[in-house]
Amino acid sequence: MRITARIYRFDPVCDTAPRYETFTVDVEHGARVLHFLHAVHERDPGLSYRYCCGTGQCGSCAVRMDGIPVLACMEEVRDGITIDPLNLPVKKDLVVDMQPALERLAGIISGGEDHLLDRDTVETIKPLRGCIECLACVSVCPAMEVARFAGPTAMRQEMRRALDPRDNSDRITEAIRDGLFTCTTCQNCWKVCPKKIEIPAKAIEKLRAIANRMGLSLPRHREVEQLIRDTGRSIPRGKSSFLEQVPEVIEPEGKVRKTVGFFVGCMYDFRLPDAALDAIEVLRRNGIRVIIPHEQVCCGSPLIRTGQLQYLDNLQRRNIQAFTSRGIDTVVTMCAGCGSTLKKDYCTPFTVKDITEILTELGIEEPACLPLRITYHDPCHALHGQGIQEPARILLNNVVDIIEIPQKCCGAGGGTRSGCPDISSALGKRRAEELVTTGADVIVSCCPFCEYQLGEFADRSVKNITTILHEGYREKDRLARVHNR
Repeated sequence: MRITARIYRFDPVCDTAPRYETFTVDVEHGARVLHFLHAVHERDPGLSYRYCCGTGQCGSCAVRMDGIPVLACMEEVRDGITIDPLNLPVKKDLVVDMQPALERLAGIISGGEDHLLDRDTVETIKPLRGCIECLACVSVCPAMEVARFAGPTAMRQEMRRALDPRDNSDRITEAIRDGLFTCTTCQNCWKVCPKKIEIPAKAIEKLRAIANRMGLSLPRHREVEQLIRDTGRSIPRGKSSFLEQVPEVIEPEGKVRKTVGFFVGCMYDFRLPDAALDAIEVLRRNGIRVIIPHEQVCCGSPLIRTGQLQYLDNLQRRNIQAFTSRGIDTVVTMCAGCGSTLKKDYCTPFTVKDITEILTELGIEEPACLPLRITYHDPCHALHGQGIQEPARILLNNVVDIIEIPQKCCGAGGGTRSGCPDISSALGKRRAEELVTTGADVIVSCCPFCEYQLGEFADRSVKNITTILHEGYREKDRLARVHNR
């Protein structure tokens, strides 16, 4: 099998800038990236890369394939790929300097008592101990690029040690010092982890929960928690809310194809109600009856992400009751964060769907095309939290031309925007600049936090996907009126 690929080359000792070299070699069918590199090395012995076990257990051969961190020994090679080093300081070619990150991993500080761990402790620690220190997670962490953050694998190690009764140090204070609250919980770290260690849920949020019990939550996070207790919403009231503008039941245009419950979320209710109203119109246009319980409250995501769990059961019980009392079997949300929370952090008797999922599953009336070029920003809680990527593009391709750009976190999630605004702003500005450089007329997303964050830093409109669809339907209706005159 003949494979052609580009390989990153750079020697800081003698090169002034990195370059790419293209190689074509023959490998066996089913060959891995590592086998391709071996074949290239036979032709060019100067190529530098790491490997050891060749079985996915040591982590030394991690590289980026088309921008995504992989273990070279486990990932099947494909024709036309680009192979880069991890996003870490380069020593030569594909070899990066891992030592600074590995030195930040905490070891056990013994209290003098040596004993075997009991079974329950072993089982609790097990999800965190499979790390092979490949640093793929560090390579994709947005917070580490703009803040003094020890990184995801260091936080994983802090949590592992915090769970170990043999350890006698203050892991929580250390974690806070090392940037515990700067993590945006974008979840990219565990998505690229070859061992699928869920660092945000199993380490970051757990450490924050312990910090909360110790009275060490950030002041702004405590204010948000109190606001939720007082009002049922995580943000202060703004203009007329969405729930105040709609009845409980909204009938569709024409025949009823499906009935769904609608979970609006705090941001679309209080901060961006016009986008939620656009979503309702799109659902109506496509034969969907919408039931909107007005007693619904915050999903609890801001509390979970910041480790403040005492009031969470109250929110979950109220939200589940609001929809089950009306016999609803499918709940639709247009907020990526709410959707991820309802799917993963709740145990619901109903199915939860993102609005892009339900519209693509049912199929939509074709809107008119709009003379717009848009770029689509994948929210972390949609792409990584729910695995949703294609539905938005399927819907948008009916209306506009899409300019694609690699996904990156905008910095609005995980309590970072409220608790660490400087870090959040740095990430937001960077992401907005990247999206603007595409030359798109409009930035489109499906997360209110992303939309609000990017709207502050981009010099062009940021719109929800359902707003684009609604504009397409209005243009279709306008053209029909012109044609019928």
